[in-house]
Parts: sequence; structure tokens; C-alpha cells
Amino acid sequence: MSRGYRVELPLLAGHGTAWQDLERTDWVDWYGSAERAFDSLSAEVDQVAVCALSMGGSLAIRLAARRPVPALVLVNPSVRSNDVRMKALPVLSRVVRSLPAIGDDIAKPGMSEHAYPRTPLRAAAALTRLWKEVRHDLPHVTSPLLMFTSAVDHVVDPSSAQLIRSTIGSTDITEVGLPNSYHVATLDYDAPTIFDQTAAFVDRLTAQE
Repeated sequence: MSRGYRVELPLLAGHGTAWQDLERTDWVDWYGSAERAFDSLSAEVDQVAVCALSMGGSLAIRLAARRPVPALVLVNPSVRSNDVRMKALPVLSRVVRSLPAIGDDIAKPGMSEHAYPRTPLRAAAALTRLWKEVRHDLPHVTSPLLMFTSAVDHVVDPSSAQLIRSTIGSTDITEVGLPNSYHVATLDYDAPTIFDQTAAFVDRLTAQE
């Protein structure tokens, strides 16, 4: 905001309240929240850059495949997993309601993302369905991409970044490693790097228009 940009932080459906609310949503609801925020902001400004962390990366990719996005910034994006347990989610989610959440994967002491204490398995299963859709979207994304990946990430494995790198239709791709941060890098030691390079990236691309 100090650079003169209008910033919108949409609260996704099922988020920011209680995990039971997330349980009652699907990926289409999360994407709908992001899409409405994008369209609302697009009605007020000429260009809308999209920045996202983790699961938000999938939503951002889907947006970029369907909307004019001049700059796409992804931080430890999630589009797949090598964890074989994820394959059991469609069945397991019918008999197990929730599991303890993996939250606050942050190297910097004293920081918290205020995640839900539990992860509803119906929502986790919905995430895998979102991944499937987004993998089809990737070749259709031509937005310039800035992607940050942490050297140590206990939530998203490297296969997501590898898939994005090899499949996305963008030709302008910049990758930045984060050596001192875990998954929630925007609250971690490398946060200044993310913020400064994102601002420079958006400045460069929006100035071209």
C-alpha cells in the first residue's frame, strides 16, 4: 500500500471462523471467493496482480487461466502431493471427520498464522479435486510468474513447484529460493525478500502496460 497499490485480501469461504465451517465448503466455494474479489477490484482499477500462498496458489493459477493477470506471484504453492496417504482421502473423509492440523510451519520464533487446530478431511479431499482441475489449467496460464520456494517446507513437497515449472504456459518465469524459511514464508525470516521482490516484479510488469 505504501507504493500506491490498492490491496485486496479476500477471506475465503470456510476460513477465518471455525474448522467446522470449512468442512461445509468445497473448492468451488474457495475459488468463488477469490474470483469475486478479483472481479470487484478489476471494476475499480486497470490491472490486478495476483499473489498467493500454499493452497491459494492453486486458486491463483485458476484465476490466471481465466482472467487477465499481468503478474502472478506464488509462495510455496500447492498443486499436488507425493504423500501416498492423500490417495485415501476420498474414502477416509467419509468415516473420519477431522485430523490435527499442520499449522505454524514457521522457523521464526513467536510467529503464528492462527490456523485451525484441526483439518476437516472433506476439505482436504476437496483440495485434491482442486489440484486435478488446476493441473489442466497450468498450460493455459501465460501470466509472468514469480515463484518463491522454501528450502525446508514441512507442508508442501517440492513436486508442486516442479510441476508448475514444467507445465505452466508462462515464458517469463522467475524463481527465488528462501533459505531461511519454512512453509508460511510470508511470516518467516525471508518475508522481506518476498515483499521487496514482489513489489519490484509488479512494478516492472504493470509499468509496461
